Amino acid sequence: MKIREMNPEEIEAVRSLRLKSYKEHEQSVPKEHWEVLKSTILSDNDTKNNAKIYVTELDGRIVGSVVLFPPSIQAYEFSENVQEYPEIRMLSVDPDIRGRGIGKALVEHCLNVSREEKHAQIGLHTAFFMKQALSLYERMGFKRLPELDLEPMNDGIIVKAFIMNFKRSS
Repeated sequence: MKIREMNPEEIEAVRSLRLKSYKEHEQSVPKEHWEVLKSTILSDNDTKNNAKIYVTELDGRIVGSVVLFPPSIQAYEFSENVQEYPEIRMLSVDPDIRGRGIGKALVEHCLNVSREEKHAQIGLHTAFFMKQALSLYERMGFKRLPELDLEPMNDGIIVKAFIMNFKRSS
């Protein structure tokens, strides 16, 4: 398993993988909500604002991806919030090979990049229906930050905020 920065010509393969990865949630939300989530997954917001897209390569093919947005930018098209720390977004793993630690490795990569860049913390948002992601983030030590929760469509579906503070060594 190799994690690296995505090459620009791989963006369509990454978006296709994202859609495949998130498709399982289509039945968990109203149709309108799924359409907005789908358009977010496929939008070009991840190629703007110096966001970095990392991929996991296994046996020569992309099987996972994640986006790391830098601090002080608007990471969500539907929210005016701007965090002062990096934000992990759109973690995706091919559903056919989940359970091999690919998602965790991608998140750890984002943590390491953020630490190397001397950030004090890193954040992310995930919806309540993304049970595997919620479990992963909690196991990895992310803490809830309910004051930054989002309700993108005013439909009762809450996107939960999480943060991890990095310990500073003196």
